[in-house]
Amino acid sequence: MTPGVGAPPLFIGIMSGTSCDGIDVAIVRMDEKPQLVDFCEHSMPEKLREPILRLSEPGIDEIDAMGELGCALGSAFANTALRTIEHAGLNVQDIATIGCHGQTIRHQPHAKHPFTLQIGSAAVIAEKTGITTVSDFRSRDLAADGEGAPLVPFAHRLLFASDTENIAVLNIGGIANITWLGSDGKTVGFDTGPGNMVMDELMLALTGGRCAYDTDGELAARGSLCRGLLDQLMQHPFLKRQPPKSTGREDFGHKIADQILAWPDLNDADRVATACAFTIHGIASAIRFLPDVPDAWLVCGGGARNPYLMRKLSEHLAPASVSTTETAGIPPQAVEAVSFAILAHRTILGQNNILSAVTGARRDVCGGTITPGNNWPELLQRLSTWTR
Repeated sequence: MTPGVGAPPLFIGIMSGTSCDGIDVAIVRMDEKPQLVDFCEHSMPEKLREPILRLSEPGIDEIDAMGELGCALGSAFANTALRTIEHAGLNVQDIATIGCHGQTIRHQPHAKHPFTLQIGSAAVIAEKTGITTVSDFRSRDLAADGEGAPLVPFAHRLLFASDTENIAVLNIGGIANITWLGSDGKTVGFDTGPGNMVMDELMLALTGGRCAYDTDGELAARGSLCRGLLDQLMQHPFLKRQPPKSTGREDFGHKIADQILAWPDLNDADRVATACAFTIHGIASAIRFLPDVPDAWLVCGGGARNPYLMRKLSEHLAPASVSTTETAGIPPQAVEAVSFAILAHRTILGQNNILSAVTGARRDVCGGTITPGNNWPELLQRLSTWTR
């Protein structure tokens, strides 16, 4: 149904995670509290996934390949946005802005000249949809000496904070990250280490590329933890670093999977079970960096679909309650896409949307680069009505 004149604007958020297995699209109404209107999950085009993962690994990179993939991925993002608009019974003209994080292929906040690189051309998205597009959310925070990640704690506070409980929002994508939402208004957030990334890498290796993940944690559930291997994995220096901190495939990609594969006398199930334990213990060990033990955990991301992982998390995080964000009204897979719609809304308004208390930057900043679409002149006229 098309929104009426003067109705709160509709924004789209697009997210594809480090596993590069899908594109999540959310349509969000920017009311006093953001409201999810529609959400769709789309498969990543197979012809794009493997080249993107290859480009994401440190090595000899081809600029031609990166440029072409960026435009092809932008086209894929645009197509998923258009399909989601149709699914919601809306028209392109109903959408104010698209917020697209893009696909991270390198994130180096500690380089001599810190940088971050996401592909997925905003120009292609704006051209194919006609909708103004916000992208490149991380760079402004890096320019202010921040980590450039995690970005979504700002949105998590709007969506999930409580006045009576300390809530931890745990996103388990390729990498796992925590957002602490104190009942006193304090927000803390950081990456904890691997989420699904190491398990997914193992599954690809163990199945010769036939399986990209351990469905429902079935293989891990049949295995036994190798304590010696886990103890070695837990020595990873990232786990001991004080926040603010962020990480990615550079730390927890092929090297960790190869380390697990090289450990002697383990069957496949034991290897995946130990990788799962590595994710859980990394999350549990991060509690020491929080202001207090959370009263409740809300889990989102692909890991929320793994019953074995969720069961083991509940055991390790007890007596705190552990549930998915579905209990708070947002499907676990939709949270990040919703978050980037919220961040894009703030970018268009010129308001801060990245928290220095989370990233370690000198100050809060307004992250995001605006690529005007066909609707840009109308958008400029409407801005004043959104801030009254």
